[in-house]
Amino acid sequence: MLVGDSSYQTVWMEGHSVKMIDQNALPFNFQIHECLSYWDTCMAITDMTVRGAGAIGAAAAFAMAQAFLEAPETDRELFLNDARDEIEGTRPTARNLFFAVERVFEAGQISTENAKIEAQRIALQDIEDCKSIGEYGNKLIKNHARILTHCNAGWLAFVDYGSALSPIYVAKKQGKEVFVYVDETRPRSQGAKLTAWELMQEGVPFTIIVDSVAASLMMEQKIDMVIVGADRIARNGDVANKIGTLDRAILAQSFGIPFYVAAPTTTFDMDCKSGKSIIIEERSQDEVLYQDGLDANGNTIKIMVCAPGSTAYNPAFDVTPAKYITGIITEKGIVKAHHQSIASFLKTTEDE
Repeated sequence: MLVGDSSYQTVWMEGHSVKMIDQNALPFNFQIHECLSYWDTCMAITDMTVRGAGAIGAAAAFAMAQAFLEAPETDRELFLNDARDEIEGTRPTARNLFFAVERVFEAGQISTENAKIEAQRIALQDIEDCKSIGEYGNKLIKNHARILTHCNAGWLAFVDYGSALSPIYVAKKQGKEVFVYVDETRPRSQGAKLTAWELMQEGVPFTIIVDSVAASLMMEQKIDMVIVGADRIARNGDVANKIGTLDRAILAQSFGIPFYVAAPTTTFDMDCKSGKSIIIEERSQDEVLYQDGLDANGNTIKIMVCAPGSTAYNPAFDVTPAKYITGIITEKGIVKAHHQSIASFLKTTEDE
């Protein structure tokens, strides 16, 4: 990704440190956050300094590698098992996190160096997968397409390229004219803050809408397709993604608009029978009650935006049943959101 004239990945490892673009500082400030220990990286995942399925997975992989680097000779196995539990406990919904931690943990049984190599391999594979998602997804985008997005599933949500935004970036590079309606995505406003910032960096035309505007735009035939990301995909094709995704899917079906999910195959959880088995993370009510902004001097401040004394319910994700999904765009092609299609698709790609 290009920020100004410089190229960045969302998260990477240097020596024993993990570095990442501080997404909590965006879009007002661009800065790099450094995690000196696996616990620091855990905290960065928990407080959403790094966020998005692929970026969380890579950060978790690096955190597990850091744990191997930090593990003492005495009670080493206990330390590593505790570290694994702590890393996996940071964000319970994202499948990529568990996939990455397991791979690095197993690699680390051979050697600490092997754990580091595996973590780097996961990050590099994330980049390649997202690049391929862009190429497959681009084939679905017609010239002059008007696309609705929800939350952020761009290069900030992965190590690079992104999932839902990757096809849009490829379409633009191929000369297609596209316009993006960016859902604000309350309560964290990942759309208004992160997706909008990304699209601006990439020179893609867009406008931000509050989440409740989508229905009117669809009724007015101003949206041609919807592309969203995913944090976990069950065996039957049910998809867990940022809260509000289910609304978009139901609306899209009502108005006959294609609804696509873009995600690497590492997001599929074949041990999860359906969306009913997906653990939905519930976050602090303060994310609803307060918002971040800038004061007159350009300093970031937090302000209350709800009636004082109120409480709030704040699930981070919802589950979209497979019946509302037109197709899932992966790095290996596009698959129908159906358990037989997914099982056959994954088996075929594994055999290649």
